[in-house]
Amino acid sequence: MCLYGWYDPLCMSDRRDWSRYNDALVRRGEINLSPSVVDEWERELRKANDGKVGEPYHYPESYIRLLACIRLLFHLPYRQTEGFITFLSKHVEGLKVPDYSTMDRRVNKLEVSLDDGLIKSNAPVSIAVDASGIKVHNGGDWIRKVWKVKRGYLKIHFAVDIKTKHVVSMDVSSEKVHDGKRLKRLVNRAEKIVRVKRVLGDGAYDSRTNFNFLNANHIKPVIRVRSNSVQKSKGCQARKVAVIEQKMFKPRAWSRIHRFGFRWRVEGAFSCIKRIFGEYVSARKFVNMAREMAMKASIYNAFIAMA
Repeated sequence: MCLYGWYDPLCMSDRRDWSRYNDALVRRGEINLSPSVVDEWERELRKANDGKVGEPYHYPESYIRLLACIRLLFHLPYRQTEGFITFLSKHVEGLKVPDYSTMDRRVNKLEVSLDDGLIKSNAPVSIAVDASGIKVHNGGDWIRKVWKVKRGYLKIHFAVDIKTKHVVSMDVSSEKVHDGKRLKRLVNRAEKIVRVKRVLGDGAYDSRTNFNFLNANHIKPVIRVRSNSVQKSKGCQARKVAVIEQKMFKPRAWSRIHRFGFRWRVEGAFSCIKRIFGEYVSARKFVNMAREMAMKASIYNAFIAMA
């Protein structure tokens, strides 16, 4: 193993075309309501209802995905979303309006994918991993402060491609789950989409279990170790090498060698998603909370692909 790391050309990017980037930000506000939603309506329904037992679907899945996107982007409850679509249907011939309970039921059964053909690649990539908290309710902050009421929060775990900024894998857990416990799951899910070459993580991921897992999968661990770490392997040679290296160099020099500063990409993804969708989830069941966060990450990836 090389103590001095290696140069990763994937981390380098060209200067941003600000005119193109500005146009991409404008396009993010467009509602993708093309005529194909109506034109393909019957064909999609026939395919969805083929072999279905019970009440047939009355609205195609692509339309339900569009409604879910509108609801999340405009922070609308289901009843207000029904009102929004009712108004929209007056200007789009053939557009049908589901009631709010149907929207709720169908949205919470959607299968959500992070890639949708946008981020699959055979090239080796470097990913940054981290976790952040999301409130399970948007109200009651004053009550929590005055009465010291703790409602808890969700912990969202992301793995982000540091070159493209796409979220390549994610997980949702309770606040009691330690960040480092989710590294293996994040990497395994990411490798279904991309080929992971390096993992950047802060001290929360410093464990012999994580170093051994990454080393066994031929993935370079770029993880900041604890300052009081000793230079003994104790069954993990990869971590011993990391400890020696980080004690040999000053933190800034070590960060520059391994381009550890690109870990900000995952923090940027959290910041962007929270600014667009809010720092809370509106769902009440845990499984629906996880699906809502997956939808938000999927929409974020679509936005990033426009830039």
